[in-house]
Amino acid sequence: MLKVIEEIYNTIKSFGPYFILANIILSVILFISLILTNIKFNKLNKKYSKFFNNSDNSNIERLVEENIDLCYEIMNKNKDIESSLNSIERNILQCVQKVGIVRYNAFDNVGSNLSFAIAILDGYDNGIVLNGIYSRETTTTYAKAIVNGQSKYVLSAEEIQAIDMAKKHKSF
Repeated sequence: MLKVIEEIYNTIKSFGPYFILANIILSVILFISLILTNIKFNKLNKKYSKFFNNSDNSNIERLVEENIDLCYEIMNKNKDIESSLNSIERNILQCVQKVGIVRYNAFDNVGSNLSFAIAILDGYDNGIVLNGIYSRETTTTYAKAIVNGQSKYVLSAEEIQAIDMAKKHKSF
């Protein structure tokens, strides 16, 4: 064993300055490599810290499972919200959405356009048309059903105009 150590020592001694220079170059290369590895490690550590922000850093698998469960929960809530929204949209179409008003003079001897026709329709053009006819002696109000924008009763020009005005309004 002593002989092997002596041979290594003689070999190193014969190479002398070259061996020392090679060691210095190798040390510099290793040092630069250590610095680059440290920089990469710090970047990876920052990403890791950002990824595990607000967690106890215990188990990636558990965190992924929790996030998947949360995604399914959110998807189910979105389906419920979408179903509710569709129901609301269907109900809104049955609410009053369109109104048309026409004021007019029913008789020549009465001024100020005191008579009126009002069409009140839902999103399907169903509803009523009210016609209030004013004269000096009486006021009479008529109501006529409207189905799909039409009435089975004879309509006056003012009632037709009020229905047309209401239909032009955009529904929900």
